[in-house]
Amino acid sequence: MATFRIERINKEMLREISEILQRRIKDESVKKVILTGVECSRDLSYAKIHFMLLDPSEKEEVNQALTNVAGKIRGMLGKMMRLRHIPELHFFYDHSEERARQIDALLDRIAGKDGGGESRA
Repeated sequence: MATFRIERINKEMLREISEILQRRIKDESVKKVILTGVECSRDLSYAKIHFMLLDPSEKEEVNQALTNVAGKIRGMLGKMMRLRHIPELHFFYDHSEERARQIDALLDRIAGKDGGGESRA
């Protein structure tokens, strides 16, 4: 369980990284990213940044572009945030929306087999 301090740092990093990607990084492929969350380790040595895309077919290209600019983003974060140590940034594609769609489709299929989900008394 993350502490209150780590949760605040996660939210601040999410906000700052979003700002950096939209305004300071010139690579157009990283501007397509929608950040969904940041998870820092307790010792702030590692941060997982979760992202989504409107077009999932580009995820490999965008993930590589994000990996390439991770050092530059980390340097900018060091100047923006008041932390002694800025974590090493690692980007991961967030599959939660795809999973939610699959679950929704399964629930719709189940509801269709039950005849609308109404019970007879």
